[in-house]
Formats: sequence, C-alpha cells, structure tokens
Amino acid sequence: MTNFPIRRNHDLTLTPFTDLEALQREMNRLFDFSLSRPGYDDTSLLGGQWAPLVDIYDSKDNLVVKADLPGLSKEDIQVAIQENILTISGEKKQELNVSENEYLRTERFYGSFHRAITLPTEVDRTKVQANFKDGVLELILPKKEEAKPQQIKIDVK
Repeated sequence: MTNFPIRRNHDLTLTPFTDLEALQREMNRLFDFSLSRPGYDDTSLLGGQWAPLVDIYDSKDNLVVKADLPGLSKEDIQVAIQENILTISGEKKQELNVSENEYLRTERFYGSFHRAITLPTEVDRTKVQANFKDGVLELILPKKEEAKPQQIKIDVK
C-alpha cells in the first residue's frame, strides 16, 4: 500500500502520481516562462533583456528555425552563423513615448535581444535562406553533405 493519493483520470484509470505530475508541469511552466522570457521587469535574472521564442526542426536535408519577432522589421534583425552556433540578435524599439507612471500594465518586451543556438549538425552557410513574414523569421539551413544521413546498401547472400 502506498502513501500517495490515487486519483482517477477522466478515462477512469488509476494514476497515483497525478498531483506530482501536475506540480512538476506547473513548476516547469513557471521556470520556462521566467528564464526563457527575461525582461518582464528590471529585476529579471538576465538583466532586462528578452529573447525570442524559437522552434527548430530537422527535415531530411535542412534544419529549419522559426523565431517569433513581432513588431520588428527585417532591418531590425541580424543573423549570423559561426562554427556551429546560430545567433539571432537585434533590437525592438518602444513604439510610443509614454511615461512610466502612465502605464497601467506593461507585458510586451522592448530593447535589445540576443539568442545563440548550438546547431546539432554542420550547415552550409552559403546556401542559407531567410524569410520574414508576419513577425516570424524562418531560416532554412541546408545540412552539409557529410552531415546528411547516408543510406548504405547491404547485400544479403
């Protein structure tokens, strides 16, 4: 017999760790928000900077990176690849001149940003494609030929 509370899910199966799993998910969500979205106020851990959220996926021949950069133009963004590190940086300027005491709520991020991502494989920097539409930067990073998976034919005798 365990000391853990046993609860039922909506599908009526027993799950003894439901409360612990829910607590872990909530703690992860809180830490993910505070660490990946610094700059919520001047007391943040990373000193008032913010970082764009990114999705990265691996297709057969490319790595694809999508970064949320709302309110920026392509002139506000710099992209660099050095060694195996992709860097996205720039600055989001505040749109209105409003004094701090006039704000009722401030949740949007402004100021410089810098995001460095270690790529899992080597890419061909000469063939990188960049698209910027509706505040989303999409980078298509072709893998170097030697980094692509190779099929090896095996003859069975």
